Amino acid sequence: MDLQLSTSSVANTVGEDGYHQWVAHNVPLLSKLQKRKRKAWAVQRKYEDWSNVIWSDECYVHMDDSWGRGFVMRRADEIFEEDCLIPSFKQSPTRVMVWGCMMKGKKGPLVVLEYPGGRGGGMNARRYQEQVLEGKLLEFYQEIDSERGDIKFQHDGAPSHTAKSTKKWLSDHGIPLFPHPPSSPDLNPIEPVWHELKHGVRARPCHPTSVPSLIEAVKEVWEGITVETIDKYAGRMDEVVKAVLDAEGGHTRY
Repeated sequence: MDLQLSTSSVANTVGEDGYHQWVAHNVPLLSKLQKRKRKAWAVQRKYEDWSNVIWSDECYVHMDDSWGRGFVMRRADEIFEEDCLIPSFKQSPTRVMVWGCMMKGKKGPLVVLEYPGGRGGGMNARRYQEQVLEGKLLEFYQEIDSERGDIKFQHDGAPSHTAKSTKKWLSDHGIPLFPHPPSSPDLNPIEPVWHELKHGVRARPCHPTSVPSLIEAVKEVWEGITVETIDKYAGRMDEVVKAVLDAEGGHTRY
């Protein structure tokens, strides 16, 4: 048609119909099977006692934990439409890997994971059991189980978590697992706590310039995270379940 239109004219026109430029959310890519599993998980959790679940996860904290943003043109109510999302993929710059756990009313321990890296030097079942399960987790679990009873432990489907030796270790120590569907960080309330941790590290007046100083910063920020912050996220799991059901197993704002 050979129309002479400026970018602003197009933006103004589509804006009248509710389309504006927004930051696209980074999310795991969900298959149809994964959505069905998420929905089934939510159906079974509608009347869950969340106070007896220990939530755990590993987290990478990067030396420079800042990322670019991708934009998408959409309506405000299309925030979690598939075409308005950016699937997230693993990155591998200089970093430290930590493991932590929490539950409603209680902040758990933080472990800086140690592994040599390279071929065969990643986090495996043996290192996970030695550094996490046999140390901080067992001590924390026994303490909480004596206080509350009927405690369940959650971790995701990482290979070191699902290994036969890890399952045997948990069974031998009488630690029941709480189910977690695949590709579902939004169903684990420790995920937003990791965001709080990373924000705290970035907000420090002196930014870490080495791995040892990064480890020190991470430990200090974790120590400063309050139980009120933990409960802000651990206390909204009923809302998360409802959101998963409303989305038919799809992405949620959590």
